[in-house]
Amino acid sequence: MDSTGPGAARRGLDAFRRGWQTQIGDDVFQLPAFSPDTIGDFRVKGNVTKVHGAAIADLHAASATRTADVPGGDQDLVAMYVVRRGAWTLGSAPGYGDQTVSAGQFLVRHLGRLTAFETSADLTAKFLVLPPGELKPLLGNRAVTGPAASAEMRLLTALTDMIHKTVADLGPAGVEAAQGTLIELAKAVAKGRFDDVEPRLAPALAQAAKDLADRRLADAELSPAMLARELNVSVRTLHRAFAAVGEQVGTYIRHRRLHEARLALSAPSGRLSISELAAHWQFADGSHFTRAFKKHFGQTPTEYARSTEGSALAPSHEPAESA
Repeated sequence: MDSTGPGAARRGLDAFRRGWQTQIGDDVFQLPAFSPDTIGDFRVKGNVTKVHGAAIADLHAASATRTADVPGGDQDLVAMYVVRRGAWTLGSAPGYGDQTVSAGQFLVRHLGRLTAFETSADLTAKFLVLPPGELKPLLGNRAVTGPAASAEMRLLTALTDMIHKTVADLGPAGVEAAQGTLIELAKAVAKGRFDDVEPRLAPALAQAAKDLADRRLADAELSPAMLARELNVSVRTLHRAFAAVGEQVGTYIRHRRLHEARLALSAPSGRLSISELAAHWQFADGSHFTRAFKKHFGQTPTEYARSTEGSALAPSHEPAESA
């Protein structure tokens, strides 16, 4: 859904609402009434997915938004707000005061009816709507807040990204299972801990570790132990999660580093030497990097560079490449 295109601002809300009703439906979450200013300038795009009785929305708002003072509508649901950029201010409701979810934070609470809210311009956030059954007794009247980078939120984020990509290929049983795992991780967020032996969480744990590893590929400290520490699980649990999806932690890291090194070899200018690439991607030396590269891709780094660009690598004192 996208209402950010040229000239779309004044009719953006109508387009967004139609998209929401088509993809999510008012039975899961009813969009509120908005203020006149918001109606006149509504520039929001999002990737939204319905998961049985739940919904996931990754939102990017170019314009500020504000609901009407009384947005109306009784709904029994649990809402989670995960803000990456900007701020999302939630209006008062019984048991709550106004609360602002700032960048890098999350908030989860039960809602018995729609309440007023406003968001800043340039907002990037994830909004989740969850059925209240297992979560409402856990939350009560509390609003649970915390850092978006917590181990539990890393797993939940990884799971929602996986669901966005795969839900179209899931049958009814798969969609219901995805919702169950989503609720299980939402419970973990509310509790501040997750059951690391719960088999349903293994794919999300493996994906969260991959996401973290992808951001640290050039870090000399990257290892299964570091990933396990960041995700608040044992190294054994992390290895078990990767095994459940048919992979190994160390192999994933090595292959991702080799992939990034291959991309660097294709750079049209400023290409690094073999030794520099080996050091940057944390291989022991140029010879070790060359052997690993050839084993994985079937060519040495120099052969690959010449086959894609027809030019030699940057001159340097290189180790002999092993055939």
